[in-house]
Amino acid sequence: MIKVKNKKFKKSSQKWMSRQLKDPFVVNKKNFGYRSRSAFKLIEMNKKFKFLKKNTFLLDLGSSPGSWSQVVTKIITKGKILAVDIKPMENIDNVNFLKGDLCDSVIYEKICAYFDKKVDVVISDMAASTSGNKDLDSYRTGELCLRAMDLVQNILHKDGVFLSKLFMGSIFIEIHKKANKYFKKVVKYKPLSSRKESKEIYIYCKGISKSFNFSKV
Repeated sequence: MIKVKNKKFKKSSQKWMSRQLKDPFVVNKKNFGYRSRSAFKLIEMNKKFKFLKKNTFLLDLGSSPGSWSQVVTKIITKGKILAVDIKPMENIDNVNFLKGDLCDSVIYEKICAYFDKKVDVVISDMAASTSGNKDLDSYRTGELCLRAMDLVQNILHKDGVFLSKLFMGSIFIEIHKKANKYFKKVVKYKPLSSRKESKEIYIYCKGISKSFNFSKV
């Protein structure tokens, strides 16, 4: 076991560094060349729900630094992949990157124009910038999930999949309620690679509900 002993570090920094050194997913992301450990979360969720195919049309929201895009390129060989983030992202083969805010009408129009048919899968690993207040961060990340759920309404295929990160908190009930209204199948899932102490979970949604008309949103 590696222990970090450095008086220059604050206790919180020492704890974080020690956790990183012992985290097998941090080690493996280097071995597999992934840009972040979150790659293993997507790999696990796809293994469970089997939503990625070689001809999938996929939109990756909050894509930077690009680990989820790295994962999908290994599976999607005949489809289309568009990654979007307000932060820059280094190039990944077979992935088109669009820098901007999903809520910007110009960016949204560019997303719609890129795909020549309805999108099969929308994945979102978006998270609000940390403020130090976990409840506030959880709420803001939940708002991003709700926003994405609304904004992809016109581009998602009727049998499509929406997968998004969120954190358990006061806004979860609202998210779950809306998801059940929008989609036929809704499952909350916590990957093994998501740290146990984290309130992070993912919501997997499939198939637009026949009783719901997105055009009225």
